[in-house]
Amino acid sequence: MADQIPLQGVKVMVIDDSNTIRRSAEIFLLQAGCTVILAEDGFDALAKIADHQPDLVFVDIMMPRLDGYQTCALIKKNAKFQRTPVIMLSSKDGLFDRARGRMVGSDQYLTKPFTKESLLKTVAVHVNKAAA
Repeated sequence: MADQIPLQGVKVMVIDDSNTIRRSAEIFLLQAGCTVILAEDGFDALAKIADHQPDLVFVDIMMPRLDGYQTCALIKKNAKFQRTPVIMLSSKDGLFDRARGRMVGSDQYLTKPFTKESLLKTVAVHVNKAAA
């Protein structure tokens, strides 16, 4: 299904302190034709976001220094990136985590480990929503 969705040239930022998660997301996204920007934590992401202006951001919740909630809140507070979809990534699938993600402005919640299908479908949904 994800193969029919044109994701060519979509800029996606993946923020995760796990090298494995960053690399697997990068591989899936590159295969779909996306441009991928990787960041290992919130500070790294905030330094790169202005330069790269991604169309969509995946952010891990549990990270050192600046966690995913704080990173999401800072991205959404910036007028330039207010409308950029931010998808929380977490190995925890609790109601509290989802609610907290919504409170800081996240657009969706994806549970790790994610599949190639779920990752690409999430990108497609938000990119199409933004284009509509």
